[in-house]
Amino acid sequence: MLLAIDIGNTSISIGLFSGSELKSSWRISTRHREMADEYAVLFISLLEACGYHPSQITAAAICSGVPRVRASVVDMLRRFFNVDPLVVTSGVKTGIKIMTDNPKEVGADRIVNAVAAKNKYKRSVIVVDLGTAITLDIITAQGDYLGGVIAPGIELASDSLRERAAALPSVELIAPTRVVGKNTVDAMKSGIIYGFAELVDGLVTRVRDELGENYLAVATGGYAEIVAPLTKNITQVDPALTLEGLHLIYYLNRT
Repeated sequence: MLLAIDIGNTSISIGLFSGSELKSSWRISTRHREMADEYAVLFISLLEACGYHPSQITAAAICSGVPRVRASVVDMLRRFFNVDPLVVTSGVKTGIKIMTDNPKEVGADRIVNAVAAKNKYKRSVIVVDLGTAITLDIITAQGDYLGGVIAPGIELASDSLRERAAALPSVELIAPTRVVGKNTVDAMKSGIIYGFAELVDGLVTRVRDELGENYLAVATGGYAEIVAPLTKNITQVDPALTLEGLHLIYYLNRT
């Protein structure tokens, strides 16, 4: 069985594949100071809670923009699972052409999403990843990675608002029932959640207008299921897209 692991600044997504089937998936908080032994306790507990044993893991694939956490997870896999993971870097086969000024600077998670979108949708796609940052990645109908957009994410904006404005509280990042807030908390929720829904809609519209094609907009990432239903342009939510991309890239590079 294959463990696919997407390590972000805020959360880690984990998928367990048997062949091509995603059997189980989990999302945990990124713990920047955890050591390999501590991650091992957590990963093994998740597996065992779903009826799996560490000895069943025969392979792993990782994408990460957090070097310190990646090092701990790689160490954990080698020591506790006896697996040498594939780490997605610029030298790994992806099967897509990256048409940017400097392909090496494109984040691994963005390339992984592009690989999954190319193979799954087989048409022109905008992948909207709603995580620590909001990224839009554009994949052409031919399966080429054309470029993208990067904006601050919802949690970053919320934290910055609270830290910079002393009178404002911390709020739960869920959409209120009304746009017009009757109290400070609902007003903040509205501004953050509905505001980012409009940001995503606006960017998708601009990309489509610029490229002259009605690209399919697909949302993934930790906040996708909160924001996507409030948009007009996103018609598909695909929470496992990155995990599926890791699975594809592992088998592309297995030999």
